[in-house]
Amino acid sequence: MKTLYDKLWEEHHVTRLDTGESLLYIDRHYLHEVTSPQAFEGLSKKNLMPWRLEANIATPDHNVPTTRGSGFNSEQIKDEISKIQVVELDKNCNTFGIKQFDIKSTKQGIVHVIGPELGYTLPGMTIVCGDSHTSTHGALGCLAMGIGTSEVEHVLATQCLKVSKLKNMLVKFEGEPSENVTSKDIVLYFIGLIGTAGGTGYAIEFAGSYIENISIESRMTICNMAIEAGAKVGLIAPDKITLDYVREKSFLDSQTLEKAEDYWLKLKTDEGASFDNEIIIDISKIKPQVTWGTSPEMVVNFDDEIPTSSNSSDNNKKNIELARDYMGIDKATKLSDLVFDKVFIGSCTNSRIEDLRQAAEIIKGRSVADNILEAIVVPGSGQVKEQAENEGLDKVFKEAGFIWRDPGCSMCLGMNPDQLKPYERCASTSNRNFEGRQGYLGRTHLMSPLMAAYTAINGTVGEPS
Repeated sequence: MKTLYDKLWEEHHVTRLDTGESLLYIDRHYLHEVTSPQAFEGLSKKNLMPWRLEANIATPDHNVPTTRGSGFNSEQIKDEISKIQVVELDKNCNTFGIKQFDIKSTKQGIVHVIGPELGYTLPGMTIVCGDSHTSTHGALGCLAMGIGTSEVEHVLATQCLKVSKLKNMLVKFEGEPSENVTSKDIVLYFIGLIGTAGGTGYAIEFAGSYIENISIESRMTICNMAIEAGAKVGLIAPDKITLDYVREKSFLDSQTLEKAEDYWLKLKTDEGASFDNEIIIDISKIKPQVTWGTSPEMVVNFDDEIPTSSNSSDNNKKNIELARDYMGIDKATKLSDLVFDKVFIGSCTNSRIEDLRQAAEIIKGRSVADNILEAIVVPGSGQVKEQAENEGLDKVFKEAGFIWRDPGCSMCLGMNPDQLKPYERCASTSNRNFEGRQGYLGRTHLMSPLMAAYTAINGTVGEPS
């Protein structure tokens, strides 16, 4: 009896090394501008070429400005370091013959958004990228994980990765969600439950009645944030919802797809297979979740009191005091006591068409609150942007006072012009709320697109309506 992770591992296992690690064959390698320059430089110095060109797909996302407009090119990026990285990605892809959706492409976008939507992510694949949130692709039944820069070079040169096998964890989400509760809320609740180290050393398979009934986009959000629970891998077994999604996005011919689908449906955990850890969560009692501190595990129900050192365990007192101080939480007892400055809807966690539709439903016919200095919506890709515009979602956002942007990682991290100023408080649909993540001394509260949209019109956290 084998788990889904075990099956994918065995299908791609090449050999076991003397170190106890293994060589794993990699089917798909995604590249972006931040972690690839040194890897390409290493190839050049060693006179090596990529082992399998067609396995590699590249796009710039972390450093790109999201106010580009037509005719913009990488040479126009103002920040010198950002420009160098994007320009170097162009040069390296041209030199080595790697397919890239560059900054001028209508298909450019966040690497974890464009991979599935362009049909390059397929069930059963092993997938790597020099980005920790590569676990996103596990939503389609892939063994997907982030790697470091030296490993990017190794995969380019050998199409293999040196890695140790992980333990198996099963997380079952059972029940029906309450109104306004999304996959973002459920995964934040899970992270709050087990902590940011709870999944360390594990590949987490998500299952249960809730998972079986949600879209691929919602599954991506959950797998995306498995890394915030400490896991290396998050994955979900392929099913009819997966096959329907792949059929819509794939560029494979119908005959190849038909053969592949028979195999993909067999990619599931055997009945009776054992896991090293199993967690069952009744999601029916979960409320919308919002982080209050400086780690994704510092999360509460949107209407709960913010933790204090006086009502916490001795081990947590110091961390809570430091987080409250950084976040400027002094006299506030609830999140609704806090006044927000900015709102960000985007990132590889929540920038797909489903996310934008949910936010637009809340915002339609309303206006951004006076205290919100800036509210931005950043589609995850050129295709998402085009679809949203075709549906008129951009008009909904703009009429409410939001700024409609071009695709990119944007305010998820401080590597591009979209950053918080010191002490600004932001409602963010991204995945990390570390100190300075969105800008020096910026204060980040993670939440769903629904909650972020309502915060924008309400000026602070409240129940979406």
